[in-house]
Amino acid sequence: MTGTLVLAGTPIGDTRDAPPRLAAELAAADVVAAEDTRRLRRLTQALDVQPRGRVVSYFEGNESARTPELVEALAGGARVLLVTDAGMPSVSDPGFRLVAAAVERGITVTAVPGPSAVLTALALSGLPVDRFCFEGFLPRKAGERLGRLREVAAERRTLVYFEAPHRLDDTLAAMAEVFGADRRAAVCRELTKTYEEVRRGPLKDLAAWAAEGVRGEITVVVEGAPEPAPGEADPAELARRVAVREEAGERRKEAIAAVAQEAGLPKRDVFDAVVAAKNAARSEPRAGKGKG
Repeated sequence: MTGTLVLAGTPIGDTRDAPPRLAAELAAADVVAAEDTRRLRRLTQALDVQPRGRVVSYFEGNESARTPELVEALAGGARVLLVTDAGMPSVSDPGFRLVAAAVERGITVTAVPGPSAVLTALALSGLPVDRFCFEGFLPRKAGERLGRLREVAAERRTLVYFEAPHRLDDTLAAMAEVFGADRRAAVCRELTKTYEEVRRGPLKDLAAWAAEGVRGEITVVVEGAPEPAPGEADPAELARRVAVREEAGERRKEAIAAVAQEAGLPKRDVFDAVVAAKNAARSEPRAGKGKG
């Protein structure tokens, strides 16, 4: 008989939010794999429970090496409980490798549902929640961050991100550049904790606020791109609108930026539309040059 892998949600701030089953699973597990054993100790003290099984660390630095060990324990019949510092394992936290390896071996995987910073921030944001996508952490390097944001600039669904407090101002400024300064967003800070705060407003205003310095655990929720007006996102129409602005005296770079912001699209998309229109014009057969 093989064992069972249990993914357990842990509080994202207030320990009173711990799911009722968590204490029972901590007490019953043969192995408890924790992202931070010191945080686990504080959690077990708050829940007044003592794990009877072996406690091991399972974090980004040793995830690859420790996964085979845990899979073998599972294959031998052990009940392995996986907990991270906050929220659900595998969601921008260790866990995916272990789940994938357990599934491949035919081992049962179940969960103790618990708090989620993603869903909590989404619910508090005041932005549409019927359709959303979670983007995790953005790259640290500015160029890579801009590239990732451009990939989703036309995404209609609400976007959810995690971010470190010391990078929040740069991230919000980059979002304002790519998504548009007036795109609505919410910065959710220290959710469920003593100093919980939710700031809502246009990206440009949030970026200015964050420039003064922000502390704590951060989740950012950004409104999806607006639905384009009929024909607005058509490449030929985009190129035409850029041409109109150029004829009015605007430089091409500024014209492309303005049309991109109006259409809720990345500047690269509008630039590509302009290039495609020029290439198409060059390839059209000239009058009198056709076959006779």
